[in-house]
Amino acid sequence: MIEVESLTKQFGSKRAVDNLSFTVKKGEVLGFLGPNGAGKSTTMRMITGFIPPTSGDAKVCGISIIDDPTAAKTRIGYLPESAPLYNDMTVTGFLRFCAEVRGIRGSARNEAVEKAIETCFLTGVAKQSIDTLSKGYRHRTCLAQSLLHDPDVLILDEPTDGLDPNQKHEVRQLIKRLGEKKAILFSTHILEEVEAACTRAVIVDRGRIVADGTPAQLLEQSGTGSLTDLFRRLTTRDTEAAA
Repeated sequence: MIEVESLTKQFGSKRAVDNLSFTVKKGEVLGFLGPNGAGKSTTMRMITGFIPPTSGDAKVCGISIIDDPTAAKTRIGYLPESAPLYNDMTVTGFLRFCAEVRGIRGSARNEAVEKAIETCFLTGVAKQSIDTLSKGYRHRTCLAQSLLHDPDVLILDEPTDGLDPNQKHEVRQLIKRLGEKKAILFSTHILEEVEAACTRAVIVDRGRIVADGTPAQLLEQSGTGSLTDLFRRLTTRDTEAAA
């Protein structure tokens, strides 16, 4: 459902994403791992049509994000890093606004909002102003907006960043459950999330894929049974060179 084909992004002399290719199938939760600056967010922004690639393409449900970006975007639910919110709106009001932006109106809008609130465990705060919410509830509200149109594909950039352990557990379980029927790509630098939520993971470093496999396969590749050891071995070349 997500096909990334030789995706490359150049910012001046810096190549942030370097000829990246991978797929995510329906029923698959792909963890997108890498250190800060590895190209994770840039890749996601290209897949969602937020920024254009220098070269290559990405297809969502067979639709090219370059040739037909509007159609491709209708199939995507996107949670960007540091997603914006309108603090003066209630949770319900914000989600209704987001639904209308997507062209969902009338009873369909109300049903979509109610379902997103229930899915993301927001019932208790649905009538609260967003500026009164904890960071965890604000994050869930951002996630809820990505689910309003029941997309086939979810692209989530650091969906558990800044959450406490209980909140992280809830979001991971939600991602795992949603992944049974959707194709999900989510970026993280928290290695424990691979075993907690992913059916597969790739590790990227300096814009390139350096490992790809199921959690069990990656643990086997480590040679020590530690994903941390594999991650450090594959992504610390710049640090070692500077030492």
